[in-house]
Amino acid sequence: MRRRNLKLALAGAIAFALGFLSTMRSAPAQETAVRFDMKVRQDFFAGFAGDRDALDRGMKACEDTLSANPKLAEALVWHGGGLVFRSGAAFQGGDQQKGMEMWTRGLKEMQTAVDLASDNVAVRIARGAILLATSHYVPPAMAQPLVRDGMADYERTLELQKDSFATLGSHPRGELLFGMAEGYSRLGETAKATATFERIQKDLPGTVYAKRAGVWLETKTLAPEQTRCEGCHVPGK
Repeated sequence: MRRRNLKLALAGAIAFALGFLSTMRSAPAQETAVRFDMKVRQDFFAGFAGDRDALDRGMKACEDTLSANPKLAEALVWHGGGLVFRSGAAFQGGDQQKGMEMWTRGLKEMQTAVDLASDNVAVRIARGAILLATSHYVPPAMAQPLVRDGMADYERTLELQKDSFATLGSHPRGELLFGMAEGYSRLGETAKATATFERIQKDLPGTVYAKRAGVWLETKTLAPEQTRCEGCHVPGK
């Protein structure tokens, strides 16, 4: 994995996820999820940007919570994301076995979280953002399953938020729709990509998302720098 770029991508992904969660209208069943997110959000944001101590704190908070409630989906999804991030350091350091163990366990924990709470936006948006960001920095054979699962998370999030989605700001709407459009493109689902990029132009005129959508609609491709989170504060960038 390209470690430096992965840090920035994940920090941006988490910033988007946190921004989306802060603007969504939580159903009663999701109130616990939002409260847990508020306990670890800053530590994971800083951790994915390179602050090891912050990530350690966030992971410990998840582990303490899971020791009392092993099936709390919100803690599982954050802990799994932390393991996926840590696997990158192991791979880069040459410890392929440790890296693969953490990678596999992290993906499994996030999948378990989704299985436990498939209609919890706090779980879906967190995993989707992490998977889609990570997918840009792994070999194609590893990337495709990440993109498919991340797209499933974004699609379900959009469905769950359909009644209030239009009331969200341009950033959370743009990041979600753009992530979906770019994901469809990467999966070769050109018709869906085209429809989603056209929706971006219609719903978000004058934004950077509409500009990027126009580029894709004209060329059917985007440069890597045009697929990153727009407007997020990423430490060290």
